[in-house]
Amino acid sequence: MRLVVDLNRCQGYAQCVFLAPDVFALHGDEALLFSPRFDEAQRDRVEEAAAACPVQAILVDYSDEPTRGAEPHVG
Repeated sequence: MRLVVDLNRCQGYAQCVFLAPDVFALHGDEALLFSPRFDEAQRDRVEEAAAACPVQAILVDYSDEPTRGAEPHVG
């Protein structure tokens, strides 16, 4: 599982920090820090945090598969 936050969209409302404090943290007044990888134990809290984001800046990606069409480079 992987977490992506669009920091250009994030407005620092910090609902995510309150709902998943082991994954998100607010540094100073506006700087959001987060762990891009989280374990299954945090899944429900991260989903709640993503849903609570008023600007929908949080994306939770459950696929650990490589991007389709991306072929490994063989030199």
